[in-house]
Amino acid sequence: EVQLQASGGGLVQSGGSLRLSCAASGFAFVESTIGWFRQAPGKEREGVSVISRIGGVPYHADSVKGRFTISRDNAKKTVYLQMNSLKPEDTAVYYCARRVGGPSFRRELYNYWGQGTLVTVSS
Repeated sequence: EVQLQASGGGLVQSGGSLRLSCAASGFAFVESTIGWFRQAPGKEREGVSVISRIGGVPYHADSVKGRFTISRDNAKKTVYLQMNSLKPEDTAVYYCARRVGGPSFRRELYNYWGQGTLVTVSS
């Protein structure tokens, strides 16, 4: 059974940091691109950061560049999202997702999703 377990969300003040984790099981992790997406109330789900299956190359949306860092530990089958300098507009439910192909921010290309973890940034 494919599982993606996102964790690490919480309440943090503006300017603070959080680290999200996405623990994977049930599929060939090293052959998978993993993405972090987020969905704020009343908004569409958007891609935040993606890490490639080959070489672990990170990609970040313009809105989080310089503040967020995505990384992966293939031995632990886990992807991390280090979020620094958080802003109130980062408040959202964060999801990790998996696809077999190359890196993309298009959510429709991801076929497995975790349950999400809530990040709330207070001003």
